[in-house]
Amino acid sequence: MKQQVHDAARRARVAAGILALTHRAAKDVALHAMADALVAGTPAILQANAVDVETARAGGTPDNVLDRLRLDADRVAAFAAGVRDVAALPDPVGEVVRGSTLPNGLRMQQIRVPMGVIGMIYEGRPNVTADAAAICLKAGSAVLLRGSSSAARSNAAIVEIMRAALTASDLPADAIILVPADDRSSATHLMQARGLVDLVIPRGGAGLIRAVVEESTVPVIETGVGNCHVYVDADADLDMALAIVLNAKTHRTSVCNAAESLLVHRAVADEFVPRVVAALQDAGVTIHGDATFGSAGTGVVPVTDDDYAEEYLSLDISARVVESIDEAIAHVRQFSSGHTEAIVTRSLAASTRFTRGVDSAAVMVNASTRFTDGGELGFGAEIGISTQKLHARGPMGLPEMTTTTYVVTGDGHVR
Repeated sequence: MKQQVHDAARRARVAAGILALTHRAAKDVALHAMADALVAGTPAILQANAVDVETARAGGTPDNVLDRLRLDADRVAAFAAGVRDVAALPDPVGEVVRGSTLPNGLRMQQIRVPMGVIGMIYEGRPNVTADAAAICLKAGSAVLLRGSSSAARSNAAIVEIMRAALTASDLPADAIILVPADDRSSATHLMQARGLVDLVIPRGGAGLIRAVVEESTVPVIETGVGNCHVYVDADADLDMALAIVLNAKTHRTSVCNAAESLLVHRAVADEFVPRVVAALQDAGVTIHGDATFGSAGTGVVPVTDDDYAEEYLSLDISARVVESIDEAIAHVRQFSSGHTEAIVTRSLAASTRFTRGVDSAAVMVNASTRFTDGGELGFGAEIGISTQKLHARGPMGLPEMTTTTYVVTGDGHVR
């Protein structure tokens, strides 16, 4: 398996060398061809996905995980549209990040260049296959896709379609390579292919991300565990707060930008807590709450510190009342995964204090946590949400998939 993975990486490096010299127009033609082919190939993708879903269901896979795995015609159309969105975005390759003429006459420019070969290790989300391939291609890099065995048939169908579109567009098919998922060692060989792979990005649950971070010898961008908070401030519009909490928690529970924790200021708790408890329970949410939440309705589960730290990815939420905005900030800093927090308030001072006080990749003011998404923020398809602080943080679009080179031009200068 090691030889198989490394051979794939070598083929990807050859393709990356070609992509590095490919102009935007040619990449965009290929991306549109990929999108068209994905739409045309929807029946084959859904047929493969149906087998994956049924196999996973028979194996006892939880419903929230099945939701991430399951495709339908609308979801295929959505990620095909995401590929087109990437084509419409500016090409980051060649962008001058900064530049100047030095006192000695040297002209210095820092220019965005492709990363090279990017390895993606991800769990059962077939849409990631298309998103990652599109972003890496537009950014001039080849990608090695190592999805989960649960989505193996879906991923294979998607990659086969995209590779054929690349060939038809006169670009190397090996710009997109699917790494076998039937042997767990393939992930290890990918993340330890130092010198062949330039960057590894894990996308999935805490266990996957931790394993890649701890075992990889290739540089890693850590992504996406989402214990996201909504804080309802003393100066909140409570109708707005209720709508935001419901959207953040129930719009789609299986994604990393869904809210998992609710904090309510004591000053509005008497009015807001009974309303939000009733609304959440009507939506089927189990509330793991403190004494104030417990007294507001039946069926509230007593909350623990483990609940506060949990990424549920289900119709569950932890909840407590705080005495001040500073207590809310302290709670977030203790339990958050650093993904997304939201504050609902009419106070500029409170929103400023909250956005500066929490330490997360994204902070929403009077908006749902669900907006931490590359597509929603205008980046086109995203490759993941980085929760670390080096190189990239937050939704990672095209610029985050590049590195830079310094180009220094002289006129016979010697030092």
